[in-house]
Amino acid sequence: MFKSGKVTIIGRPNVGKSTLLNALVKEKVCIVSQKPETTRDNIQGIISGEGFQVVFIDTPGMHRPKTLLGKSMVRKASSTFMDADLILMLIDAYSGITQEDIRILEQLPPNKTSFLIINKVDKIERRRVLPVIDRAQKYAFKEIIPISASKEDGTDIVFKNILEYLPEGYPIFPDDQLSDKSEKFFVQEIMREKVLGLAYQEVPHSIAVSVEEMKEDKDQKNNDTYYIRAIIYVERESQKGIIIGKNARMLKKISKESKKEIENFLRKKISLDLWVKVYENWRKDPFALKNLGY
Repeated sequence: MFKSGKVTIIGRPNVGKSTLLNALVKEKVCIVSQKPETTRDNIQGIISGEGFQVVFIDTPGMHRPKTLLGKSMVRKASSTFMDADLILMLIDAYSGITQEDIRILEQLPPNKTSFLIINKVDKIERRRVLPVIDRAQKYAFKEIIPISASKEDGTDIVFKNILEYLPEGYPIFPDDQLSDKSEKFFVQEIMREKVLGLAYQEVPHSIAVSVEEMKEDKDQKNNDTYYIRAIIYVERESQKGIIIGKNARMLKKISKESKKEIENFLRKKISLDLWVKVYENWRKDPFALKNLGY
């Protein structure tokens, strides 16, 4: 008997969906930051084993959008509901089940198997989790599981329960495939993660990264290398100044940290040519969103 299926992870922004997917797949598939709305696209992480294949789908946080980008993100998240074999509804243990969570629950197809995952239990006293579990009993969750995704505490229980409920089927992807996304996508995401981690103020929601050129090359010793030319887009000149920094220190730091992680990802040396440009109101411009892959 072989089990396979798609498991979509949904919830409000910043409840730990990407952290949970990385913990379940045991590889870094999604970038993670403390900033809400970091995930902008549905990202599949695939884990294959003896007798099973699980395709996890990390989704953008569901929220009340104020821009075209936000509307696109929410639409992408909700588009996974019907195709999923199992839905993991993720909430924050500190907040409990909020009105926004109830609003998301009301959108779920009534015939879908769903788990409630109460994340970040390491951030509060354990006794405060019990009222959240009690309140969750009124909803039609098959399982209610408290976890800490960042510490990988309870994630093994989540995975074990997923395998129990997963239907019989056939592999969806080759058993050595880790994600549905391209190398270019991951390179862009790595650079965006570094900007999110190093630059603050209003920059996070206003940045996009586009790889304009990515080609294999040879160094002086005839070893394979990559040449990558990328652009960090911001919406205002003031944000451009933040990203570049005094004497270009911030941009150099972003470039250095990006280069290190991209080389680990590609397992090759790279030459990174990184630029910063202003693209006014790109989050509200449908042409811009299409050009930037959103």
